[in-house]
Parts: sequence; structure tokens; C-alpha cells
Amino acid sequence: MTIGDKKFDEVGSLLSGKRVLVAFSGGVDSTVLAHLAKANAEETVLLTVDGTTFPRSELQAATDVAKEVGIPIEVIQVDDLSNQDFARNPIDRCYHCKKELASAWVEKAKQLGMDVVVEGTNASDMKEHRPGALALEEIGVLSPFREYGITKSDIRAYAKEVGLSVADRPSMACLASRFPYGTEITEARVRSIEEVEDGVKALFGVSCVRARFHGDVVRIEVGRDERNMLFDVTKLDQLHALAKSAGFKYVAFDVLGYRTGAMDEVLDQPAEQVE
Repeated sequence: MTIGDKKFDEVGSLLSGKRVLVAFSGGVDSTVLAHLAKANAEETVLLTVDGTTFPRSELQAATDVAKEVGIPIEVIQVDDLSNQDFARNPIDRCYHCKKELASAWVEKAKQLGMDVVVEGTNASDMKEHRPGALALEEIGVLSPFREYGITKSDIRAYAKEVGLSVADRPSMACLASRFPYGTEITEARVRSIEEVEDGVKALFGVSCVRARFHGDVVRIEVGRDERNMLFDVTKLDQLHALAKSAGFKYVAFDVLGYRTGAMDEVLDQPAEQVE
């Protein structure tokens, strides 16, 4: 994979001469998209959202990466949990979330006089349950990596070649993805999950972690190559105390470790069994 790869050239051609607003998280996908926009577009602005279900640590990371790529960044507030179609957490939760986000992106683009809004969904993402993709299409937000068949591995290779610091950064999803479908998402529950995730990172030094909400139980996933880092008795006792202070009675580790779409695994069951 080289930066002259035809697929990335096609993305550059799509953005060429336009005023582009990039929906920006600071992850590898949106950062590579921002890098391409800066190289080809007439003007590029990054837009990051700040809401209840977006990890607070990610906002600072996005701001830092924006400085690295040298592109102005705007931050807008969204009241994501005020949307009951989202907060009640149905199977198509991401559709309702992305529709609201995409509408906010497009409205901001109009205010700034931008020509097009782009975001970083890639071809690999479409192998999973992605109802949000339909919302993006309905609102008119473009997903160039998906359109041109560019995969996650392609994007990481590009990032490494151009020296972006996020090339190997673990993927991060919004905190709503920590809840089983049908479990209501509240601010208190989101904060408890975020507290446990931050604690696991601080205690064990892992880079990839998900704390999944199951009522009184919090189920911990870490990167598959980081699972051996969890078994320190003193730190496990500290984690139990932290989880208890966050409102959980029990802590469980997922022996398979982190994998994308873990909360969608129930979708393989008959519809009447999905809760």
C-alpha cells in the first residue's frame, strides 16, 4: 500500500477544489480523511461533537490530533440522550444517532459555507451491523472510504506511510455501544461505564478496553493481545473496589477479549430472543 494507491487518489479527486467539512473523532479513519482533504481540498475544517455518550478523553485526543495535522477544529455540543429513539436503545440505535449527528454536521457546514461533509466509515465497517450508514446517505453525508472500497488495513497502512501518530491507535466507539439492545441508556449509566474503562486503563496499562453494562455486572473486554496484563491480584482488588464505587456489584472478564461488534452477536439469534 502506498500513498499513490488508486483508491486514495480517487478520494483526493472527490475532494479536490471543494470546501470540505470532515466529521472528526481523532481516530485513524477520520484523521486519514482529514489528511487527504488538506492535500486536495480548497479548504478543510474538522468538526467534533461533544455529548454524553462520547468519551471525554476522546475530545482532548481529537483536539491534539487536529493540531498534529494542522487543520482548524470546531466543537459542537449535542444532547444525544434527549432523543428517546436513541436513549431507549433499539437495534437500530445507531440510525437515530447518526441521523441527528449528520443533520448537525450539515447544518454547521452550511453556516461555514462548506461544500461537502465527509466522514470516515470504511469498507471493513460494512461487514458489521451498521444501521447508521443509511442515515448518512439520507442526510447527504459522504463516506469516501466506503464508496471506494478502502479497508481499515488500507487506512492504517496509509497513516503509517505518512507518519500519522494515530496509525496504530485502537478503534473507539461511542459509549452507547456498551449497552445491550433494549437496555435504556442514561447519563448515570454512561458515566459508570466510562469510570470503569478509565480505571482499567490506568490500573493495567492496556490501550484497548470496553466495559459492557449488564445491570449489576460490568463485563470487561481488553485487546486480545493484552489479556495477559489483567492478572495482578492487587490490581484486581482495586478494580473491584472501583467498579463497586461506580455502582456495580460484580466484575467479569470476557475471555475472548475485545472484538468489534461484540454487542451485536445476539443478532445471530431469532429476533424474538433479542433483548
